[in-house]
Amino acid sequence: MGVPGVEGRRSRADKQRNRTHILEVAEEFFAERGITGSMDAIAKRAGVGPGTLYRHFPNREALIAALLRARDEELDARRLAIQGDETDSSTALAQWLEALSEWATAFDGLPEPLRAALTEDTSPLAITCQGFISVTEEFLLAAQRDGGAQSWVRARDLFLSTLATAWACGAAMADESSHGALNALMRSGWETPAGGRRGMPDA
Repeated sequence: MGVPGVEGRRSRADKQRNRTHILEVAEEFFAERGITGSMDAIAKRAGVGPGTLYRHFPNREALIAALLRARDEELDARRLAIQGDETDSSTALAQWLEALSEWATAFDGLPEPLRAALTEDTSPLAITCQGFISVTEEFLLAAQRDGGAQSWVRARDLFLSTLATAWACGAAMADESSHGALNALMRSGWETPAGGRRGMPDA
């Protein structure tokens, strides 16, 4: 007869190993096939039943959110580095948006569920997105206070524009120059020209 405390610890350890293994397999699977790959195929590759997979991650969004968690920490480290090293607020905003764009291209097809999460409060990705919109707002407000960013620009729109740029860079027609060109186009929209501020464009 097993000792209850020992059995409980063993069970928790087994669950954690299963979870870690599933995440490792899913990371590899999504890197190969994009995030639209079959959840059942991930379970099969991991050597677990679909029920085990869904007990750990009830839906695709929960699995993606777990995979992004480590990247969230890396992105937060970049935020701190930008804030600590860059004195020009407009350049700091541009660097943050660049870091955000790289984060959003971790897996092929990732920008779409991130965009969808902004309209679904129950999505596990929604908290992640809202958190990064708040960080974007910090950078944006600093640039606006210094006169380096248009007063009508919103952090939410910059976040969405970053997702759109990330999506476009993954399109079939994109090439090695697309990323830099699209980021430059976006910056030309939010940044205040040297000659003075532009008004908000017509709807």
